[in-house]
Amino acid sequence: MKHFTEEEKIKILSDMIAIKSVNENEIEVANYLKDLFAEYGIESKIVPVTDTRVNLVAEIGSGSHVIGVSGHMDVVSPGDESEWTSDPFTLTERDGKLYGRGTNDMKAGLLNLALVMIELKENNELKNGTVRFMATTGEEVGGAGSKKLYEEGYMDDVDYLWVAEPSHDTIIYSHKGSLNSIGEAAHSSMPSQGYNAINPLMEYLLELDEKLNGDDRKNEVLDKLVMSTTIFNAGNQVNSIPEKAVAEINVRTIPEFDNDEVIDLFKTTAEKYNKEGSHIDVEVTMTLPSVFTSGQSEMVDLAKELGKKYLDLEISVKGSPGVTDASNLLRGKDENFPFMMFGPGETKMAHKTDEYVYKDYYFAFFDIYKELILGLSK
Repeated sequence: MKHFTEEEKIKILSDMIAIKSVNENEIEVANYLKDLFAEYGIESKIVPVTDTRVNLVAEIGSGSHVIGVSGHMDVVSPGDESEWTSDPFTLTERDGKLYGRGTNDMKAGLLNLALVMIELKENNELKNGTVRFMATTGEEVGGAGSKKLYEEGYMDDVDYLWVAEPSHDTIIYSHKGSLNSIGEAAHSSMPSQGYNAINPLMEYLLELDEKLNGDDRKNEVLDKLVMSTTIFNAGNQVNSIPEKAVAEINVRTIPEFDNDEVIDLFKTTAEKYNKEGSHIDVEVTMTLPSVFTSGQSEMVDLAKELGKKYLDLEISVKGSPGVTDASNLLRGKDENFPFMMFGPGETKMAHKTDEYVYKDYYFAFFDIYKELILGLSK
């Protein structure tokens, strides 16, 4: 019989935090997990995404139901490391919290999934069905890993999916989509002829802001679409007319006002300005659709029960403005597909200095995930 001790769980998490998978380098995490699985006779497959970035897929069991479990291997930059109380890539315990970049978002959740699979296999506890572990690359920027898994059919036969993102007190069953775009205005001749690139781009952005943020459409769970211009660059000295201006835009979309409609609006509005003599080019750099499910499933009900049992919390069920790999993994699924985001950690802690996960929650979610898999595979 195999039962991971608390010391082993901490040691393996410590190893994972030490791997600096800052939106790249996920292959080191994938190889670590691959070796860990192999130690217990579980085959896993490296799925290349780019020359330097990979996903990892592993399975135990066979037949239906197929339970899909997922998490990402990348983390965001720690920023100014001098602002951290301790080294961001050294797991450090203080006051019942485990500090380090990626503890909360989301190596604790990802690792729990892997360790639970190992125990289930070693102890021959999974009597029915399949558990498919899908560790992704590039979730923090663009979702390239989950897009690859969807395209290669890893979700085709999945009956349940949960993503182990940090959200210990709330089950997320729907979330907004995300769309990134770059708008660039530039003159086609000399700036002395009066074309200031800032002016048309500012007018363009303000018109988009009014059209998108002023739109009355609402989703019953996710509320309204939100557009934000987040980066604006133009000019290089005060007495020179700017020959180029570039803006970056992020839009959090809803099913009622989806990515395709937003992209069309970006382009047709640019065309209007260009017919009037402007030179605005629009490039969509990322598009992830919203996730809208009913939240009503045996999986969600069981997860709420287990949250009460192991965390002593009344687990709420809500939508979220955040975006996860589910945007890609659930492409083609209808609103009745059983999906949730539920994992150790707090959504508000993601990307923060002195990121942490509560040690007790890290341990508790191991038990939650184990019982959840066994409950769904009966």
